[in-house]
Amino acid sequence: MSVRIRKAVFPAAGLGTRFLPATKAIPKEMLPLVDKPTLQYGVEEAMNSGLTNIILVTNPGKSAMEDHFAESAELVSFLESKGKQVLADEVRKVSSLASVSAVHQGDPLGLGHAVLVTEDAVGNEPFAVVLADDVYDADPPALRQMIDVFERANGPVIAVERVPMDKISSYGVIAGVPAPEFGKDVYRITDLVEKPPRDQAPSDLAIVGRYILTPDIFAALHETAKDKSGEIQLTNGMRRLLKSRPLYAVVIDGVRHDTGNNLGFLKANIYFGLKRPEIAEPLREYLKTLK
Repeated sequence: MSVRIRKAVFPAAGLGTRFLPATKAIPKEMLPLVDKPTLQYGVEEAMNSGLTNIILVTNPGKSAMEDHFAESAELVSFLESKGKQVLADEVRKVSSLASVSAVHQGDPLGLGHAVLVTEDAVGNEPFAVVLADDVYDADPPALRQMIDVFERANGPVIAVERVPMDKISSYGVIAGVPAPEFGKDVYRITDLVEKPPRDQAPSDLAIVGRYILTPDIFAALHETAKDKSGEIQLTNGMRRLLKSRPLYAVVIDGVRHDTGNNLGFLKANIYFGLKRPEIAEPLREYLKTLK
């Protein structure tokens, strides 16, 4: 595949109800893991994977995400005047990460709908979709691993993870056959099911927050009916796309944190805190004191 993937779509129009009241005025994507917003981890992953353009799917009340990546000349100047050059450099780095734009979704009508509203912004080229709730610690970055498979297989690629069967009904799930010619832990998808009951799940391979898609997904989503909750599911759109082209899945080599719930968010803070040399040992000692 000679077409370079440049754009990453970040669906972020949800209300973050699991984190109320904290998210009453602050988007959940701006809640910090140690000292960086959750969203920034995903943006940095995209940039480190070679992408250059970030498309945020938001609603009018979530401008804080766009503001975070805007230039902050006054803040940088203030920090430098106080001799805080390290902090000034960190703030400057945030605004230079990527070209960031936003598309308003309006009513949040499912992940498929969130992708669909970016059709004009994405255009006729392959692109990534990143769910910021899923934060990866991986080397190479998760998206880079997926792009490598995309370039070999010449088709859409979905990140998957083996999930215990008692939790499988919370995920989209794939059925697939191994495709080692395209890389380690790569599968050619034979079916996709959105949140199946445990006894109807086709495998334990759950879809987890990263997609490399081709522009024909938009036509498939236009033809995808809403589910019983009135939403357009991306899994159902990809299932329709599967009728016309091969789709692939890859198990990411790395550690994934689901920060979309309270416990997962707290675990992620501890995990990334322990990776910071300046606070790792005091944090470890504190954890030992807890009962």
